[in-house]
Amino acid sequence: MPFTLCAPCEHREEIRKSRFLALATPIASAAEAQAFIAAHSDPGASHNCWAWKLGDQYRFSDDGEPGGTAGRPILAAIEGQDCDRVAVLVIRWYGGIQLGTGGLARAYGGSAAKCLQGGERIPLLRLRRFACHVEFAELALFKSRLGEFAAQVESEDYDASGAHLTLALPAEQREPLQRLLADLSRGRSELHELEDA
Repeated sequence: MPFTLCAPCEHREEIRKSRFLALATPIASAAEAQAFIAAHSDPGASHNCWAWKLGDQYRFSDDGEPGGTAGRPILAAIEGQDCDRVAVLVIRWYGGIQLGTGGLARAYGGSAAKCLQGGERIPLLRLRRFACHVEFAELALFKSRLGEFAAQVESEDYDASGAHLTLALPAEQREPLQRLLADLSRGRSELHELEDA
């Protein structure tokens, strides 16, 4: 099961006189990842290398280090720690001793992995999308109980009798939420799973 971070975390270490600072944070979008990297990069450092992963999307940068020695090892650390929806920035201040390509990959990947290991993590639940129609008489009560099922309203459109809701919720919560909906609507409403585009 993949994990994300509860909050930003950091890890510092010195490797052969070079200082490394790894910073990691949970993200909800690519723009959030890039904003985190831009806000925390140190222009006075030798290199600001980074990677982020958000579902099937990912990006990474070696920021002047030899190709494949920084960004990809950071991404590999994210995947190796079974993390998703995270961005990791590893800042290096060069200390005068060459690490070599293998040493660089181990330093960047290792710093990123230790940073993620030290952070507080929460499991990511795979959300499925469902649609339902709820009449006005039951709508307020139904919406007030959605949190019990870790369900989120993605959209709501009203008609003369109630609201068409699109919900995102963990797959294992479908049956309990369906029972609540059936009870509230006296069997008139049910959840319909939506195919992801």
